[in-house]
Order: sequence, then structure tokens, then C-alpha cells
Amino acid sequence: MADRGLVDVMIGRIPRLTPAERVRICIHCKEEADLWGLSKKAIETLIGRSLTQPWDLEAVYAQAERDATVARMRGIGYVSYVSPSYPPLLREIYDPPAILFYRGQLPNPELPIVGIVGTRHPSAAALTQAYDMAKTLGHAGIPVIAGLALGIDGMAHRGNSDGGAPTIAVLGSGLDEVYPAGNRLLARRIIEQGGVLLSEYPPGTTPRKWHFPARNRIISALARGTVVVEAPESSGALITARFVLEQGRDLWVASAGIASLQGAGTRKLAAEGAQVISSAAEILKEWGITPTEAPGEPPREGEFSVSAWAASLAHTLHLGYEDR
Repeated sequence: MADRGLVDVMIGRIPRLTPAERVRICIHCKEEADLWGLSKKAIETLIGRSLTQPWDLEAVYAQAERDATVARMRGIGYVSYVSPSYPPLLREIYDPPAILFYRGQLPNPELPIVGIVGTRHPSAAALTQAYDMAKTLGHAGIPVIAGLALGIDGMAHRGNSDGGAPTIAVLGSGLDEVYPAGNRLLARRIIEQGGVLLSEYPPGTTPRKWHFPARNRIISALARGTVVVEAPESSGALITARFVLEQGRDLWVASAGIASLQGAGTRKLAAEGAQVISSAAEILKEWGITPTEAPGEPPREGEFSVSAWAASLAHTLHLGYEDR
């Protein structure tokens, strides 16, 4: 991909394009010279609509140079849609990111991945179940993918790491702007243990409210199936569930979310046909994978016991955070 120069980073910086439009330009341009040779009218023909913004490729190139410099300094790599290393499952959706930034090791395309998502304001039972499911999957060698959010997502990453799997976090910001700040140590741990942070947003991009629904389509696309652990009616996890169904992946809801006061969205998914599960063993059985962890196995050295403080954490997470 080195012969492509900065063309992919430049395409990622052209303002006000959809992911699908960026992919079209990415496929069309084999190297930087191809992009420099496109006029605004040629771009409009390529994407099939008029552009209202000015066509300032010099400014785009200057920003792409800054992006590439920051990426090198922060250990951030990137792959474009046309790269052989691009995750193949992302190519199956109608709006894949044209460029994917990463820190750590890109997911092994040979391994099935499970998404675990849910509210930022979970009950103690839901936190415990998210952790236990992710840990069981980890012991079976199955990575978990989530959004590095507070609550269910963060607990799923922790459980999967404790289970020994390379967990995957998808961010709604640049990879040098890990959000929320409270999960920065967790993000570091994910990388150190062979996992990966992913984002379609270039370095320096701060989190924006609309980034999180867009991020969710990447979570659902990379997962063979996704568990919604607990979700109120307004939860962003329901957006992920919609993407799961649109993309033809498996969808489950967790029993803890069915029973909880803040599980109205979870119960709605179950009423619409989503399978209710109580453990990751049910996923492994459905996929024909033999679990390697014996029931009741004690925590490994360095693991925390989620049951010891889940109630306190659940209370804390109900204070001051928006559910996306």
C-alpha cells in the first residue's frame, strides 16, 4: 500500500462525503496522482451528485500530511478499502469506511467475533453477565467487539481480556482522542494484550454525538453475532441491533436485560424475535464451538471479581453520562 502514498488519508479528509462516496473515490484512485488529476466536476460524476463545498485539494493534502505525521508518532496504522488487510466482513455492508485507522493488531479474519453492547447505565446483574459472557468467549478463543463505552461495553472488554482473547474496541473519535477518558487505561490494556482499537476517524478527531451511531455499524459488521445485554428504549445499543439485522448477522438479548428495570429496549427486541440467552455457552453451542473453560473456574491472577463491586459501579455509571 506504500505506493498509494497519502491518497487514502486525503480521501478521508475530503469534507462532506458519505462513506460509500469515499469508497468509490478510493477504488478509482490508485495513487496520489489520480486524485490530484480529478476536477470537482469529475468527483461529482464519480459520486453521482453535486458538491456544495469548495474543492480545495491543497488544504486536504496539508491536513493529510498532518494526519500521517500524528499517526506515525502515536503508533497508529491505517488500511483502506482496497488494501488486502482490510477486514473482509466490512466489505459486505453498503457503507463501509473507506479508511480504517487502528492501534494494535488487526482482527484475525479467520476468527468469529461476538459483539457485546448495551447501556452506559447498567444494572449490577447486567454488568456481571456482560463480563461473564465475554470472559467465557475469551477462554474459547473468541474475541469480543464493543465500543469502549462506560457500562456494558467496558465490562465486556475487561471480561474478554481476562479470558485471554484479543478484544476489539471501535471508537467514535480519533485513536489519539480515546473517549471516555475513564477508559484510557483499558484501551492501553487492550493493545498490550494483542487486541486493537479501530476508528474510521483520522487522528485529532474529537468525539461527536453523531459519530457513535455511525461507529455502531462497524461493530455489528465485524461481529458474526451480537448480544444486546441491557438497553432502555432510547439506547444506542438498539441502533446496533438494527444494523445487525440489516447486515444479516445473529442477534441475541441477554436474560439480565430482560429482567431489569432499564431493559425496555431489550424486552422489545425479544418480543420481536431475538433469542434470549443467559450465557455465552449458548452462543458457542449454536456455532458448534467446544468451550475450553470449566464451569466455576476461579479468576486468574490479576483478574478482578466483578461480583464484588458491580453494584457500586452500576450506581456510579448512572451519574452524568448520556446513553448513546
